[in-house]
Order: sequence, then C-alpha cells, then structure tokens
Amino acid sequence: MTPETSDERIKKLDALSSGFLYAVSSSSTTGKNKSLQDQSAYFKKLQGLELKNPVLVGFGIRDKETFDEACRYTNGAIIGTAYIKALENATDISEITKQFIKRIIT
Repeated sequence: MTPETSDERIKKLDALSSGFLYAVSSSSTTGKNKSLQDQSAYFKKLQGLELKNPVLVGFGIRDKETFDEACRYTNGAIIGTAYIKALENATDISEITKQFIKRIIT
C-alpha cells in the first residue's frame, strides 16, 4: 500500500490477505532518507481503519529512531536497504546481524 492507496482498496487488500500488510512510507525509491514524521497522518489513517492484518511499514526505516517512529502507529517496520548496507563488507554475517538488530531495539 502507498499513501495514495484509497481506503476502499486498503480494506479489500486486508480482506484478501493473511499474514501482514506492507505499507510503504512514501511513493519514493527505497533507500532514500525521508522523514517518517511527515507521514504520521497516513500512519494514523491506517491505524484508524481497524484492519484485521497487522501493518508493517517499509521505506525509510534505517535506525532506531525511524523504527520507533514507524512503530508508533503500526505493528512493526521492515528494514531493507540499511541492513543490506551493513552486510556489504561483513565477514561474519551472524555477528553483524546481531549488532544491527541490537542497535535497532535497544
């Protein structure tokens, strides 16, 4: 779903889905540093629709601050680009992954 997706379509996606709904925080390209605070109205709208599936936000989630901001209104967040960048020069993927997750949740 994007910020431009209509309420009607979101409810239809929710009815046809199981697991979770993926909500992009903006209609921009992944990996860009956009402010999630600008999207709070969109996140509040999703929260107000009382969907049966959890909503996870992606795009722009790169650190603890953006993760926490996304989780204020949704059920979680998906971190893609920032995690891939953390792995780029990794020799021990398991250790880098543990460190990355620790920075996000603590």
